[in-house]
Amino acid sequence: QKTSICYLSFPDSYSGGLGDTQFSFRLRQSGGQRTTPYEDDGEYNREAPLTLQRESAHYFGYVYFRQVKDSSMKRGYFQKSLVLVSRLPYVNLFQSLLQLIAPEYFDKLEPCLEAVCNEIDQWPPPVPGQTLNLPVMGVVMQVRIPSRVDKPGSSPAKQFNQENLLPAPLVLPSIHELDLFRCFQPVLIHIQMLWELMLLGEPVVVMAPSPTVSSEMVLALTSCLAPLRYCCDYRPYFTIHDSEFKEYTTRTQAPPNIVVGVTNPFFIKTLQHWPHVLRVGELRMSGDLPKQVKVKKLAKLKTLDTKPGIYTSYKTFLHKDKTLIKRLLKGIQRKRPSEVQSALLRRHLLELTQSFIIPLEHYIASLMPLQRAITPWKNPPQIRPFRQEDFLKTLEHAGPQLTCVLKGDWLGLYRRFFRSPNFDGWYRQRHKEMTQKLEALHLEAICEANIVAWMKDKSEVEIVDLVLKLREKLVRARCQHLPVKEETLRRVGLYIETIIGSLPEDLQAVL
Repeated sequence: QKTSICYLSFPDSYSGGLGDTQFSFRLRQSGGQRTTPYEDDGEYNREAPLTLQRESAHYFGYVYFRQVKDSSMKRGYFQKSLVLVSRLPYVNLFQSLLQLIAPEYFDKLEPCLEAVCNEIDQWPPPVPGQTLNLPVMGVVMQVRIPSRVDKPGSSPAKQFNQENLLPAPLVLPSIHELDLFRCFQPVLIHIQMLWELMLLGEPVVVMAPSPTVSSEMVLALTSCLAPLRYCCDYRPYFTIHDSEFKEYTTRTQAPPNIVVGVTNPFFIKTLQHWPHVLRVGELRMSGDLPKQVKVKKLAKLKTLDTKPGIYTSYKTFLHKDKTLIKRLLKGIQRKRPSEVQSALLRRHLLELTQSFIIPLEHYIASLMPLQRAITPWKNPPQIRPFRQEDFLKTLEHAGPQLTCVLKGDWLGLYRRFFRSPNFDGWYRQRHKEMTQKLEALHLEAICEANIVAWMKDKSEVEIVDLVLKLREKLVRARCQHLPVKEETLRRVGLYIETIIGSLPEDLQAVL
């Protein structure tokens, strides 16, 4: 793991650029038992948006790399990286933090890091919905941790409460959102195709001139589906030294469902068999529109000087949104700020994803048993199975055409989506939430029941059995952080005590 982090912390191909570079990577946790100092994982993940949950099987790495001429060094250059490793995908927060720490560290080395670590140790844990003041190196960074109950697409900046802090805080408008418009400038006219490729979890290679462009493009692509979680693997920056290199470059099996960002020209040769390759040039400032890349046949991906473009034979299910592209182009002519352009783009993608997901949400909600079917002394009824054909029949009256102007083969898109890891991830998550909701409703039904009347004609075995079942339910409700009122849990606890109190003393002692 340490070796992988070292390789991922430096540009993979020859980098003639001098100065400072920032980029990100994502690393699979290798073997061993997962240990975590965070006991609040379940609680944080329950409150956080799906796209910002703490990951248990991956680490994120945030890199600040410096390369400057230095005759005192053997190679003639000072080359060093400072890397922050976390399970949280807070790209903006951690890259901003590195901008403060790294220049000082390169100057003063270890003692500076020790002081910084002591400060970070005092930071409060990230609680969704809270605004945190994070002091480091004489600066206070102020951030708001997004919450699952935030309205999608709302601006977090408006929700700040400015305290009288000295020094005045460095306010970060978002802990994770990228400048989407800058990332997608060369591919604006293909945004529809890229959204579909992400939705369907297709294998995509991003070939970029630098780790910065590679990681920004991969993170921008995977954020396209918000508020839906991108459930496939993704590597914002990947090198030939990676332990998964063989797995991804083999031609004996289909490429995995992953978006992988690379910079080494060697990958043009080794990943030629992948179905979708996005080759991008250097990203420019948001003010000018670089030449839009063309869609080309994969067969043309042969030479090392391959021009920027999307190399794929994929045909989109939906038509392009020409109005959006016109608005963004007009924005460039009028020198509209990049944040505004990004907000337009983000809203468009959000509305597109919501139009696609709302019919699925409506259908899955109809599979939930009715509340009146939940009785206290029987196990909660089962959620009915998801039948794809039944769902597709609902689209005629309640499909995405109600909320989205885009025309095309929506039915075909859903059929393809059902075969993707993103559908599987979405369905598992919703099924788990619904099961927990049923458990919670069942506990509430038990609370409302007349337990004394129920016990009258029951044998001791049945009563002991009930105690054990109720106890198990109570433990599960607390461990899984079920959406149950504290008062309900307290009452169930009292019920258990009441029932035990009614039993003979020898049984009471055992229970």
